[in-house]
Amino acid sequence: MSTNPLDADGKHVKLAAFYRDTLLNDVVPFWFPRSVDTEHGGFLHCLDRDGSVVDTDKSVWAQGRMSWMLLTLHNTVERRAEWLAWAESGLNFLEKHCFDADGRMFFHVTREGRPIRKRRYAYSEAFAAIAYAAHARATGNARSVERARELFDFFTRWNFTPGLMPPKFTDARPMIGLGPRMMTLATAQELRANLGDDPQLTSWMDRCLDEIARLFVKPDLQCVMENVAPDGSIVDHFDGRTLNPGHAIEAAWFILHEGAHRKDDALIKLGCQMLDWMWRRGWDEEHGGLFCFRDVHGRPVQEYWHDMKFWWPHDEALIATLLAWKLTGEARYAEWHEQVRAWSFKHFADPQHGEWFGYLHRDGSVSNTLKGGLWKSFFHHPRALWYCGRLLETRM
Repeated sequence: MSTNPLDADGKHVKLAAFYRDTLLNDVVPFWFPRSVDTEHGGFLHCLDRDGSVVDTDKSVWAQGRMSWMLLTLHNTVERRAEWLAWAESGLNFLEKHCFDADGRMFFHVTREGRPIRKRRYAYSEAFAAIAYAAHARATGNARSVERARELFDFFTRWNFTPGLMPPKFTDARPMIGLGPRMMTLATAQELRANLGDDPQLTSWMDRCLDEIARLFVKPDLQCVMENVAPDGSIVDHFDGRTLNPGHAIEAAWFILHEGAHRKDDALIKLGCQMLDWMWRRGWDEEHGGLFCFRDVHGRPVQEYWHDMKFWWPHDEALIATLLAWKLTGEARYAEWHEQVRAWSFKHFADPQHGEWFGYLHRDGSVSNTLKGGLWKSFFHHPRALWYCGRLLETRM
């Protein structure tokens, strides 16, 4: 008898219902309407276990991400007026408060929108771009189409023009990161989904797919590097050796998603290899769950939180394992999906107040009761629930 937990249509239906019910009746009600800032606009997202506000500062990432998620639900689940209105509050806050005079976006602002911090990289722009694209689809607003394209162009120019973005390190040890390449791929995918095909988007995706496979994927070591030298070689120091399993697994599902869109078996194979290697590198065989960081050579990792269990890698693993199973039919991916689903909902979920805790100790005990902060908002977890539910309802 098969041990595949997804080998029967009835199980598909039950699991799809589980994801949809958790999204709409557990996660959405935790965040809304309490996180909508009716006084200043945008979202208050630094929330404790019961949803009480622990800090009124606003992450610019969160304003874009939460707007995108609400608009995606509006576009694909149900056209609810409140979802659209709340998302437009987020977009209006971004437009009014979150752009500097040079066109770049801030990272961290006060509740009223006064700037606190602006980082050297441009991820705020990527999250705003996908939110504007989803708004364009929801409303047909031509200005949102224009803003999405402008912000994508700005994001790619800032990240890939030599010498434009201030370097993280001196030129004594140059490195390039997986992050800009996987984010360009994902952002382009969202713009394509909401605005339609565009040769420029395809060109950027092709470039990033090539660079990820050529520079960051290491078949000899069976891993995906987070940072490498510009020629793809490994930099044998703490920052160069550190692996980020959750990040690599997220990149894997972006590539699997693209493989499915293009019906490209080579991309599907690449995404599965990345998932296979980083699952084995990242899964904690003793306590369960995914480690934050590992060293490529098994040496000690510098970051003291390396063995904690953060919420978002587990959400990315839910998507990656389910998508790999849908595309290949291989039982191990269904087994891994059930493994990460069971562990995550046992340890991250809060039956009393809803949503997931963000941060666990290695053994799965809760590190603190935070449900939202500058990094965690209404994004990774609802995205995983939404994507997995839709995937189970779709035949490939």
